[in-house]
Amino acid sequence: MLYFAKPIYLYLLLLVPLIPAAYGLIRYFRRQRIRKFGDEILVKELMPSWSGTKGWVRIILFALAFAFFAIGMARPQTGARLAEHKSRGVEVMVALDVSNSMLAEDYSPNRLERAKLAISRLTDKLQDDRIGLIIFAGTPFVQLPITTDYISAKMFLSSVSTESVPVQGTAIGEAITLGVKSFSAQSEKSRVIIVISDGENHEDDAVAAAKQAADFGIRVYTIGVGSPEGQPIPVGGELLKDKQGNIVVTRLDEDALRQVARAGNGAYIHAGNEEFGLNPIIDDIRRMEEEEFGSIMFEDFDEQYMYFFAAALVLLLIEMLIGERRWRKKLF
Repeated sequence: MLYFAKPIYLYLLLLVPLIPAAYGLIRYFRRQRIRKFGDEILVKELMPSWSGTKGWVRIILFALAFAFFAIGMARPQTGARLAEHKSRGVEVMVALDVSNSMLAEDYSPNRLERAKLAISRLTDKLQDDRIGLIIFAGTPFVQLPITTDYISAKMFLSSVSTESVPVQGTAIGEAITLGVKSFSAQSEKSRVIIVISDGENHEDDAVAAAKQAADFGIRVYTIGVGSPEGQPIPVGGELLKDKQGNIVVTRLDEDALRQVARAGNGAYIHAGNEEFGLNPIIDDIRRMEEEEFGSIMFEDFDEQYMYFFAAALVLLLIEMLIGERRWRKKLF
């Protein structure tokens, strides 16, 4: 199937029928001027070498050349083809805590939105690296598989909320385990898991999961979101309360996150309001050995404009060679 990259140039085809029409008008007014000088037949006998037929042939060839040129300007293309695309980089899996405690407002506007903004800025700094997103609370889910499509990554990130996971809690260990399983089969060395959480109420052995990830050559970094003093959790316009009616205060558990990072051969960073903590991790990623990734992608459409330009050029050359004189026929 034929496609056009710049179809606006196809409007030039409207001028094609006007070219012979304009030439016909010129011929008409030319005959009118000849009649002023005398008999038209006698005037033609005075110009025996001039050929009116060749004039029409030339103008038709010129109109066809102009049509091919207009089509070439519209850049005709044929169907896309699959091709293998290779790049070098690192695979980064971000595990984002979306439990209710991430709604605490010790960051502006809250912990979760501040973390999403930091992840969005992280994608802007990646170059040929792959990124994936896991969201977790009581259970983890792969929100975005490993990809180099940073636009899709931002789109999926924007839809994340505390309602994205039905079970509340903070299962950091399960999120790390899922992250280990979510890397591509092509990656063997340069793999990173970044856990963004307040670290509170982790329900499993996150340290053991981080150690297992390190055994596979995967570094686990943790970013602590929140403050040790704690903040209440606004839910539905009210502050979250426990069964006894007391206001729930969520506090950052830095010790737990440090232990996870230490077991995962990574580092722990406390997120600040200005510097969230991803820049040092990006610097570490840049020092890692890059791997070569191959992926099957649709290449650009095959360009066909050069054939139409070539046809236009050939027609113009023929038009120039024809001339306006009659062919001189000689038997001997």
